[in-house]
Amino acid sequence: MEQPKDATEATRQALASLVKTLPQDTGEDFELARKGFIATIPGAKILNAHGHAVWDMGTFAFEGEGCDCPDTVNPSLWRQAKLNSIHGLFEVTPGIYQVRNFDLSNITFIEGDTGYIVIDPLISAEPAAAALALMREHRGNKPVTAVIYTHSHVDHYGGVKGVLSDEDIAKGLQIIAPEGFLEEAVSENVLAGNAMGRRATYMYGALLPRNARGHVDAGLGKTVSMGQVSLVPPTVSISKSGTRMVIDGVEIVFQVTPGTEAPAEMNFYFPQFKALCMAENCSCHLHNIYTPRGAQVRDAKAWSWYIDEAIELFGDKTDVLFASHHWPRWGSEAAVSFLKKQRDLYKYVHDQTLRMANHGMTPLEIAEELKLPPTLAAEWYTRGYYGTLNHNAKAVYQRYLGWFDGNPANLHKHPPVEAAKRYVDLAGGSDALLAKGRAAFEKGDYRWVCELVNHLVFADPGNAEARHLQADALEQLGYQAESGPWRAFYLTAAMELRNPRPPSDAPRQGAAGQLRTLPAEQLLDSLSVRLNGEKAGERELAFNIHFTDARERFLVTVENAVFHHYPEKERKSAPTVSLTREALVNLVTGEISLPHESVEIDGDAASFATFLSLLDRFDFWFEIVMP
Repeated sequence: MEQPKDATEATRQALASLVKTLPQDTGEDFELARKGFIATIPGAKILNAHGHAVWDMGTFAFEGEGCDCPDTVNPSLWRQAKLNSIHGLFEVTPGIYQVRNFDLSNITFIEGDTGYIVIDPLISAEPAAAALALMREHRGNKPVTAVIYTHSHVDHYGGVKGVLSDEDIAKGLQIIAPEGFLEEAVSENVLAGNAMGRRATYMYGALLPRNARGHVDAGLGKTVSMGQVSLVPPTVSISKSGTRMVIDGVEIVFQVTPGTEAPAEMNFYFPQFKALCMAENCSCHLHNIYTPRGAQVRDAKAWSWYIDEAIELFGDKTDVLFASHHWPRWGSEAAVSFLKKQRDLYKYVHDQTLRMANHGMTPLEIAEELKLPPTLAAEWYTRGYYGTLNHNAKAVYQRYLGWFDGNPANLHKHPPVEAAKRYVDLAGGSDALLAKGRAAFEKGDYRWVCELVNHLVFADPGNAEARHLQADALEQLGYQAESGPWRAFYLTAAMELRNPRPPSDAPRQGAAGQLRTLPAEQLLDSLSVRLNGEKAGERELAFNIHFTDARERFLVTVENAVFHHYPEKERKSAPTVSLTREALVNLVTGEISLPHESVEIDGDAASFATFLSLLDRFDFWFEIVMP
């Protein structure tokens, strides 16, 4: 396997210039990140049932105390990486505790009268269970009395089975979430789950070695855990700001914030603790208005408005502010100052992007020109460790004006491979294009190398020289990137260009773990995006489906190459298929096939078998940087 290379002189000079523009580092963030520390486990190393590490902070030991920033890492990102390496159980305020950096997100425990209210049980079960065990070790062996999901992203619900048993779930222990949580979680993580999951391997550096030439940090946290992910639906939905609940003796006042960092999200306040949880609406950096892994563009204006509302509702009553990522802020003055600058950060990006758009500037032009004002640029917690001004400006433009910049030359462009062939021909052939690319590389013009040589890679992916030059340029851009996701995208692409993955015999399918825990209606809805329209053609199919575990019935039809399902309906002339939801998932993913003992079909089995044959199986390892 070909290894990463050194930083070039151009990269070293670029990073040296950046250092001169950074805010003064007073050490305050490190004090805040360590405040209230109680205990941790060695290296925060967490194993699954097979003895494999699903989380291991020990692999980031190269970022430890006394380790200077290498010339292959942006010094601002290096600082954030050190902050995100501080792990363990922390007291936020008496009665509120967080385990930080056992996963990408924080898990928070609220001490109630009889047990623990859990906020955001991480991405996967094993880290969540380890965090709960650490809490119980130091605060008492108490039961979990409720779970709160702050929003619909997987790092805030996927580990729920690490803190709740199947018996807890079956007896209806309260799981509280904002209204629309389940719909949005399914939409983002299941309907587009395969594509998003593959892109997430780039965004979080999952395939990169953990060292100074590989993955150092994701900005939002270290990276993602690799344990068991599940989706357990909430039992209580919060639909209105001002809603109050008393859970295990703890009063909570909710603020719903739809369309902010997630389509379904909420902040909440604890009067008895004078503590405000800002979910993921405020974190110690500029967040994503558009996330490079792929998701709906977020509403920067609404985001800013809801932060302002939180200030009005809770600011003067808040002694401590904490969130689902990073470290808290203590004191009302510090909390409100932080909230105001976070508020203005998102509104500034929104307003200035539209100002320039109304002058006729395109997304690329706006992104190149947009800069923060001095008061916002002076703070570490407004820097682009996760989102960037560049891609967030494009996101605001997209939300209002769409992907089209108005120039008809961009209205119906050739797809990548066809365009690439024409560009290579225009350049005078492969050798001529490579010569131009090498010359640009020597000048340190890595962005141009990537744009130029990408055409040759897509026209001729077998051209190893083109792939390697493209990889070299992407690598230098990765070393220069302040954003953790940008670095990870660049370096993962470089790795895959240098070491192409051999084709697999069978596709490895993404999102299957969450499919198994979906309610029946959402499970059927997820199948609609698997139906291959070309294969379906003019076929008309119908069958009744009876989920024996959920005790629910549906009529399923295919016509006009479109899948429909209707709850509590049936067609007497159609066959009836009786099976569990898990059996259907196993059929769809190919783990079992018909006939099978777990599937009972009353009537003609052909239509159901035909339907299964029309469903695509998505390959998680589809190519990104090659055709």
